[in-house]
Amino acid sequence: MFKLQQSWLRLLLVTLLCFLYSRALTADDAALTKEQIKQFLLTAKIVGSHGSKKGVTDTQRLTLSDGTITHDASFQAIEEHTPLKKFADGHTEVRFVDSYKYNIAAYVLAEMVGFDDMMPVYVERKYQGKNGSLSWWLPVKMDEAERVTKKIEVPDPDAWNLQMYKVRVFDELVYDNDPNLTNVLISADWKIWRIDFSRAFRTFHALKDPKDLVRCDRHMFEQLKALNGDELTAKAKSYLTKDEIQAVMARRDIIVQFFQKKITEKGEAEVLF
Repeated sequence: MFKLQQSWLRLLLVTLLCFLYSRALTADDAALTKEQIKQFLLTAKIVGSHGSKKGVTDTQRLTLSDGTITHDASFQAIEEHTPLKKFADGHTEVRFVDSYKYNIAAYVLAEMVGFDDMMPVYVERKYQGKNGSLSWWLPVKMDEAERVTKKIEVPDPDAWNLQMYKVRVFDELVYDNDPNLTNVLISADWKIWRIDFSRAFRTFHALKDPKDLVRCDRHMFEQLKALNGDELTAKAKSYLTKDEIQAVMARRDIIVQFFQKKITEKGEAEVLF
């Protein structure tokens, strides 16, 4: 009887350890590098799917597994090109584009300007016969729309503002025509993640909301100054047109000039962080 109990205890312990090990592989995002995440998104088997609760671009939440790691990802296959788009509020947009390709282009650009720490990894992948963007699913507790609606105060306003300054600089760089609050996600430790750029990369050689530029992350500013149009073209030519890349570089110039002027007026410590 005692030996039987020991066997059951050993079996229970092994089962528990396997469960905990599986949970660790599933949940421990920090253990993977960005390159490992990219490879997982590109090659892991899709073992499940269900629709996303939010958004209007038919985003799907997929479950991927490579036999060792299991993790969810967000798949978006929107590809709409319309000469004239009329919206419910009455405004219109000429040469309207809503494209999954812009999500991937945004991540390519984010890696080049030091913003990829605030975006999930995006890759291109095919699902159910459609090409789309696939991004690492983030364990967040709410989005900015929910926080604002519920009037939830941020615990550290200074740290929050520094993150938002970076988001606003990047939003101006990519000229996102739909930067709604549901695209700003908030983790349990109040880290901000910026997602969904399918309506970005308009071809305007001007900023959308210059007043949103207040301060800039020091590393991001240096990376912006070093951004090279030829390098961007080489990395993003599958996702951005020549005109879209030229518009990015024109907006980059305006952003850099704006902050250089502020540095001259106020001093570097008041502008960069």
